[in-house]
Amino acid sequence: MRLVSCEIGGEHAYGMLIGDRIARLDMLPGAAPDLKSYLEVAHAAGWPPVEVEADIPLDRVRLLPPIPNPDKVICVATNFREPAREGQPEPEYPLVFTRFANSFTGHEWPLIKPDHSEKYDFEGELAVVIGKRGRKISADAAMEYVAGYCCLNDGSVRDWQKHSSQFTPGKNFYRSGSFGPWLVTADEVPDPGALTLRTRVNGEIKQQIGMDRMIFDIAWLIAYFSTFTELVPGDVIATGTPSGFGSSRTPPEFLSIGDEIEVEIAGIGTLHNIVGGEQPSG
Repeated sequence: MRLVSCEIGGEHAYGMLIGDRIARLDMLPGAAPDLKSYLEVAHAAGWPPVEVEADIPLDRVRLLPPIPNPDKVICVATNFREPAREGQPEPEYPLVFTRFANSFTGHEWPLIKPDHSEKYDFEGELAVVIGKRGRKISADAAMEYVAGYCCLNDGSVRDWQKHSSQFTPGKNFYRSGSFGPWLVTADEVPDPGALTLRTRVNGEIKQQIGMDRMIFDIAWLIAYFSTFTELVPGDVIATGTPSGFGSSRTPPEFLSIGDEIEVEIAGIGTLHNIVGGEQPSG
C-alpha cells in the first residue's frame, strides 16, 4: 500500500494511492486527523482493508512529505561498507544527528538553496517510518515497529555543517531536504536489504548502493535509538548516504539553482526535486 499526505485545493489531506488516483482516507467516518495518527491505528490493527473510492487524480494534488509533522527525524551518517571506506575501521556506533520537520519539503516541490552558502549538497537515502510506539525495543522485534519506507534527500549546507563538530545548522535550513514521494508500507518490502538506492543529478547517477551494505542495519538502529528515546508513530529514521555526494567528489560538485535531483529506490519510488532559491523577505 502507498500512503500519501497532500494538498488538495489548499487543504491538507491524506490517503491511499491506487494507480494514479488517491482514495482520501481522511474523509472516512471517525478518520484520524493526519497520516501520522492513521499509522498508529492502522498498524496496530494489521492494516485492515478500507472501502473508499480512489477519485482524486494524482496530478491534481501537491504531494507533501508523507509525514509532514513527525515528532522527530533521526539521521545517521557513515553507515555503508564501500570502497571509499577501505582500510578504515568500522565505527562502533553511528554518527547521529537530528532534523526539524520544516527542513523538508515534498516530491516535486522546489528544494531551497540558502543564500548564505555556495556549498549546498545532495544525499540520497532510504527513510524508515515508525508505525507503533516503543521503548527499549530489541533488535529481534524491531522490524515489527516499521510502518513503511520512503526515499529521502538529506540536503546539506556543508559550510554551515562544518562550523563545528555539531551538524545541526547545516542540516536544518528551511526546505533544504525532501522525502517521499509516498510511504510504501512494510508488507510490500519483505527485505529492505534487497533494495538499491540511486541518486541522479541532472540525469547523471552520482550515488548507487545496495541497502545490504549498511554497517548498522534498520533493526539495529531501531533498537539503539529506542534505548535513549521513545519511538512513536510517524518518527522518521534516515539510514545514511553512500559516497558520491557532492562534497565527496573530486573536485566537489555542489548544487546550483535549476539543478534536478532524483532519489530512486526500486520498489519504493523516485523522489524528484529541482533546486530553487530563497524568496525575498518582507
